[in-house]
Amino acid sequence: MLVVITDLLIFLHLILQIGFLARSLLRPHRDPASRLAWVVVILALPLAGMIAYLLFGETSVGRRRIAKIHAARAAMPIPSASAIHATAAEPMIPAEYAPLFRVGQSINGHPPTAGNSATLMADSDAAIASMVADIDAAQEHVHVLFYIWLADHNGLRVVEALKRAAARGVTCRVKADEIGSRALIRSRHWQAMCEAGVKLARAMPLNPLRARMDMRNHRKIVVIDNRITYCGSQNCADPAFEIKAKYAPWVDIMLRFEGPVVLQNQRLFAIDWMTTMGENLAELFDVPIPPAATPGFVAQVIGTSAAVRNSAMPEMFIAMMGSARHELVITTPYYVPDDSIQTALCGAARRGVDVTVVFPARNDSWIVAAASHSYYHDLLAAGVRVYEYLGGLLHAKTLTVDGAIALIGSANLDRRSFDLNAENNILLCDTETTSAIRERQQTYLESARAISMDEVSAWPWPRQLWNNAVAMSGPLL
Repeated sequence: MLVVITDLLIFLHLILQIGFLARSLLRPHRDPASRLAWVVVILALPLAGMIAYLLFGETSVGRRRIAKIHAARAAMPIPSASAIHATAAEPMIPAEYAPLFRVGQSINGHPPTAGNSATLMADSDAAIASMVADIDAAQEHVHVLFYIWLADHNGLRVVEALKRAAARGVTCRVKADEIGSRALIRSRHWQAMCEAGVKLARAMPLNPLRARMDMRNHRKIVVIDNRITYCGSQNCADPAFEIKAKYAPWVDIMLRFEGPVVLQNQRLFAIDWMTTMGENLAELFDVPIPPAATPGFVAQVIGTSAAVRNSAMPEMFIAMMGSARHELVITTPYYVPDDSIQTALCGAARRGVDVTVVFPARNDSWIVAAASHSYYHDLLAAGVRVYEYLGGLLHAKTLTVDGAIALIGSANLDRRSFDLNAENNILLCDTETTSAIRERQQTYLESARAISMDEVSAWPWPRQLWNNAVAMSGPLL
């Protein structure tokens, strides 16, 4: 009897293993390296491999949630240029950059819109102060979404501003990520906002049976009265970032926008809100928007997630790298690219573009740091200038092209932003605003040290072995 039971268990195990292998091979939108990695894991670690695949093997937020996202997206009208009295954008975009906005429009349907203006915030504290002032001046509604929201000085300044706004009759809707903002959500401050009349929602509630727990809403969105929006890398927290204080200060970038692009950020928030809360906010887009005082510049909101077209964010990054003719400057805290990103970056340098990338010298993720270092040699060999920022954790996600085009927002150059997280970015075409961002990038460079090929080549073989081994885990996403 024992032999029969043993044989039956072995047979069932083999059936399960074959099933998992088939599932990993048949899963759509997966690159061959990822398929091979999962096959090796499932074969080499049969039980542990199958458990790992259940937890991390597929980038899906669940069928029900995807259905809700699609329903919300269909319910929210795409703001058109005519509805917002915007100047025609196409003539204002140089021909060599027009394809970038076509890629952006293919992701969300948002057309490039003119008539926008932007102010680059001086630093994180100034950004929070500006948000608080705008919330205090709000007359109709305030919409806020953050991945990480801490109950520190800056975080509570925003909490109190929202409570004041709700008390005077402004409709306030607040959404925070279930994991990133878990401390605030569980605190008395979250309940106090609710009692003050602020409508609250938790982004990506944990449900391991329906979706991966590490798939998060990484967006940072503030929209006020359909007039003002903020976009950048900054979470709602102090630069000291008390949950990871040893890496402080966290150095972020945030821009305050006015103009038609505000409605596109509003649409991203509205889709997120309806997906979670079921409240249809389509009426927000029926309100007439006053015409822009000046032609302004062209901008476009790009929102990506696991429910949007696969590879959307990498496509945007690659298109921008391919459009560079003279200079390409990138800052990102997390660099774990796929082959196409690494190839595009190296290819830009090889065709004569002055390519510079800036990473933090100390990263809050040792896994990401090791994986990033594994790519240094090939970047340097291609002619990319690699720098490491020394003044804290450089968290700003910026990309400038030829002093004319810029992309800022929440997305990193890593596989989490490509495949797992919900992200929001703004693409803009304006020499003045791009110059301001480029000047900020220059301040990062002035506080950074150059990494040389000699230094990387001198790393001891155990370090190189470790970096390369960690980087091999990337395809397992």
